[in-house]
Amino acid sequence: MKVGLISDIHANLPALEAVLDDMPAVDRIVCGGDVIGYNPWPAECVERVRDVAAATVRGNHDRTVETPERYRANRMAEAGLEHAKASLSDGQLAWLRGLPRTAAIAGGRYLLVHSHPAAEREDAYVYPEEFGSLDRYMDEYDGIVLGHTHVQGARSVAGGVVVNPGSVGQPRDGDPDAAYAVLDAASDDVDLRRVGYDVDRVRDAVADAGLPERTADRLSQGK
Repeated sequence: MKVGLISDIHANLPALEAVLDDMPAVDRIVCGGDVIGYNPWPAECVERVRDVAAATVRGNHDRTVETPERYRANRMAEAGLEHAKASLSDGQLAWLRGLPRTAAIAGGRYLLVHSHPAAEREDAYVYPEEFGSLDRYMDEYDGIVLGHTHVQGARSVAGGVVVNPGSVGQPRDGDPDAAYAVLDAASDDVDLRRVGYDVDRVRDAVADAGLPERTADRLSQGK
């Protein structure tokens, strides 16, 4: 079974379209959360993910879309959530509200979660160099797929494989190209992939939506 892994789309429709166009044939697609936030197309990205993803877990932006003031210390995040809250339909908000924290994928062999597997550390960042610390959470699984850091990586650790497909819509690892991955669940091989997209289209839409200019500036820098 081949599984397309996407995460941290952050309402960036051109990046999501580029990833889906570039993705090779897979048996299913799963999403590691943060469908919305930051960028101008929350409703369109929610609908696209609902169409293509067999499983989606909730990210921190998905979870707080109805309370954007919680990100008052980060104006880019707060503005993106305000825009999403105003743009999404009641049904789309309800879909985000109902997303699970975790899901079992690839025939139950892999755990899909947005950030840290432990519920009490839900918003903790786990970077690729820290993947080895997650081996204790893999007693029931052959691997873990997570997002949140926007940094792409895959590591073999004691007991299995940990994968972050990177961010579709706001990479922060120095590479501005949209990130995703393909997991071969039969062999546990991971193909980390990147694809370019029209950042200028996002820049124009950010300005039209009245979102912070920095939201678009960081996309061309991959940070």
